Amino acid sequence: MDNCYDLIIIGGGPAGLTAGIYGGRAKLRTLIINKGTIGGMVDNTREIVNYPGYINTSGPELMGDFKKHAESFGVEFLKDEVVSADFSQDLKKVTTKKKKELYGKAVIVAVGTQPRLLNIPGEKELRGNGVAYCATCDAEFFEGEDVVVVGSGDQAIEEGMFITKFARKVTVIVLHDEGVLDCNKVSAEKAFQNEKMEFVWNSTLEAVLGDENVEGVKVKNLKTGTSSILPCQGVFFFVGMIPATEFLKNSGIEMDHRGYVPVNDLMETNLSGVYAVGDNRVKYLRQVVSAAGDGATAAVAAERYIEELEAFQKNILSSEKKVLLAFFNAADTQSLEFSSLMEELYKEYDEDYKLVKVDMATKKSLAEKYGVTNVPAVVVLYKGEKVKELECSMDKEVLAGQL
Repeated sequence: MDNCYDLIIIGGGPAGLTAGIYGGRAKLRTLIINKGTIGGMVDNTREIVNYPGYINTSGPELMGDFKKHAESFGVEFLKDEVVSADFSQDLKKVTTKKKKELYGKAVIVAVGTQPRLLNIPGEKELRGNGVAYCATCDAEFFEGEDVVVVGSGDQAIEEGMFITKFARKVTVIVLHDEGVLDCNKVSAEKAFQNEKMEFVWNSTLEAVLGDENVEGVKVKNLKTGTSSILPCQGVFFFVGMIPATEFLKNSGIEMDHRGYVPVNDLMETNLSGVYAVGDNRVKYLRQVVSAAGDGATAAVAAERYIEELEAFQKNILSSEKKVLLAFFNAADTQSLEFSSLMEELYKEYDEDYKLVKVDMATKKSLAEKYGVTNVPAVVVLYKGEKVKELECSMDKEVLAGQL
């Protein structure tokens, strides 16, 4: 089927692209669905100096290299937006805005984050007419004009300095006391030395003013409670990010109260075969390098999951005989001895049963599927359904009596 893939990756930022590279290299038929420009938020980053191997590069250049690398392994790309997902079956379904229904054996969610809105008067009404969220995209439109930047984190200050290359003046609205910024010290020092940057301390924005275009902002001093009007032609908001996971609300994926997806060390969500990577997952560091690591981990985990899924369909679902699904751990001596005993027993019952051995150290999804938590363990299946679980004894006759 043209619309059926081994691996579907939702999102084409650094995490999704890296997952694509690993998926393609593993000979998985891999699709990356991306609604915007390749690279996500990184594509709007003017300068990157902390990605290993690239002393100084830009977001578009780095993400372009990522994409070429993925394409070299046969990864397919689709420019579209996923609007809903159904992960309830072994073959997961995603539906796009262009009414495409696509199926994957495994899915990696790498949709990243989007700018947080303050939702103050004038913000939505004047978006695109002076209100902006991306300096790299829009700074050039404010050549010789006065611009206000809201926020004091790394993104706000670094983007604010970029805007000074075009604007006559950049005024930064800061919640904190004078001299206190949320950004790194190097950026703060550069900003304070920038003659085109000014700071309004202990303040917040109450409204964006203007009819058809931005004409000014209403600023409130948090200590005095007084408000004042600051004339300007542009307002850039950098007040944080929120995960772009709204479309997953009815998918069954567990999310925290903010919309971030919790995962384990393998990037696995609460749903088998579904992974979350990059900025949309619960994590400590949101950088290109950590996103790339997430993508690599998830793709390798997905590859192994797909191998298990295919083996399950071939060895268990298609078997006309009952299946003895024997779980062991190759690092455990007692477990290995029991595995050998099962092989001996199987020789006597091979007309009625099929023996499938599973090393829980490397393949855990089957154990989770049938509720196995300890080894050794033997589950009797028929057509994939659990018939019973054997009491694991080192006495061959005791085992035989349970068949």
